[in-house]
Amino acid sequence: MAPRTSPDPARRSERSRAAVLAAAHELVSEVGFGKLTIEAIAARAGVGKQTIYRWWPSKGAVVFDAFLAATGQGGDIALPDTGDLAADLRTVLRGSAGKLTDPALDRTYRALSAEILNDPALQAEYRTRLLDPLLEVTRDRFRTARETGRIPSDTDLDLAVELLYGPLYYRWMHQLGPLDHDHADRLVDAVLRALGADG
Repeated sequence: MAPRTSPDPARRSERSRAAVLAAAHELVSEVGFGKLTIEAIAARAGVGKQTIYRWWPSKGAVVFDAFLAATGQGGDIALPDTGDLAADLRTVLRGSAGKLTDPALDRTYRALSAEILNDPALQAEYRTRLLDPLLEVTRDRFRTARETGRIPSDTDLDLAVELLYGPLYYRWMHQLGPLDHDHADRLVDAVLRALGADG
């Protein structure tokens, strides 16, 4: 008869954490952020409320982690560098547009965007774990293009990054029209023209 082993606490904790994130993602899509409660998340996940508060300081923090888990973001962010700046930027913007328009994520991301404006701690988490890394790797890609003469040597890299992402998020936030591959490609072309890209 095989010896009995006690349950692995680490595995149990990871199962609980995954259940909480799945519950938060499902519930915010169903009821919206305003009506979402820690109690409801705990009940859906089958954990105690204190378990959630032990791992997350606020409802917004739980939902943010749920969003990262659902999108597969939050780890190392990388941009392609094939040597073709336009193609690389199209790949990035097409991916961003796809995430923003995913019906399973749209409501969660809109709720997070509003909460980030009112919760300084959540805003800091968002900046540290998602926004700043994305902006930095994009800035690095533009820097490589500047060093290789693909864009002018006096290009303002911060402005280049804002020109790339700003219109995409503006269009999404105000629901001004479709965010598809065609729009992403036209946006990249417009940004490269504005920067005076070579070719």
